[in-house]
Amino acid sequence: MFLDYFALGALIFVALTLFYGVIVVHDIPYEIAVHRNHPHQDAIHAAGWVSLFTLHVLWPFLWIWAMLYREDRGWGFAVKNNEMEMLRERLLRLESQNEKNQSKSSATE
Repeated sequence: MFLDYFALGALIFVALTLFYGVIVVHDIPYEIAVHRNHPHQDAIHAAGWVSLFTLHVLWPFLWIWAMLYREDRGWGFAVKNNEMEMLRERLLRLESQNEKNQSKSSATE
């Protein structure tokens, strides 16, 4: 008799744990979006709940959608790099100095 109740309790515990686990896993893209301050957090959260009812088909796409945005660089993989602009300016300065030096040397000859 005791084992019957124990088995029933274990079954209920496992069912509740699995149910809660599925919900937690489906909130991972939303948690990523919140962490990255994603502009579409609410849409990702709603689509996560829809994914529960569509046999999890949307979930990988939600993960990708949440991961694509970062507050420091925006969308995609482009890194905003001021170093390239600094190198272009330096190159222009060096070229203009080189032209000035060449014009001075050709004027003295």
